[in-house]
Amino acid sequence: MGSQSDWATMRHAAETLDALAVPHVVLIVSAHRTPDRLVAFAKGARGAGHKVIIAGAGGAAHLPGMAASMTSLPVFGVPVETHALSGLDSLYSIVQMPAGVPVGTLAIGRAGAVNAALLAAAVLALADPDLAGRLDAHRARQTEAVAHRPRDPEAQGG
Repeated sequence: MGSQSDWATMRHAAETLDALAVPHVVLIVSAHRTPDRLVAFAKGARGAGHKVIIAGAGGAAHLPGMAASMTSLPVFGVPVETHALSGLDSLYSIVQMPAGVPVGTLAIGRAGAVNAALLAAAVLALADPDLAGRLDAHRARQTEAVAHRPRDPEAQGG
């Protein structure tokens, strides 16, 4: 993530990966304030054993694109909601990558962070049958949790 304030959004990706027992590393790597850290991480990611990068950033949101420009690993960008433009600035920044430097762009905020983790897990599950089983079980639990009929909040006191 680009800053400590992004953790409020990106913790949902970490929690989802934890729930699926997917090992991961959480770092603050700012494209603007810690460019040397970004270069070292992105260029060394494959060698360090990383398989997928989830990069969350707000505002100018250069982190996902800059990371993608320095690695051939899949990079999934999560636009973090901002006060000024509600995350639209982040979304536009991440989604407008030039041809040849792809960044998979997810939804703004919590939904994007959760889905980035699920998408990363799906990519990793291609070569990990145990993870594929955990991902299938997660989706089955999600399906089972959906009620067949809506409840009437007024009839149940709330």
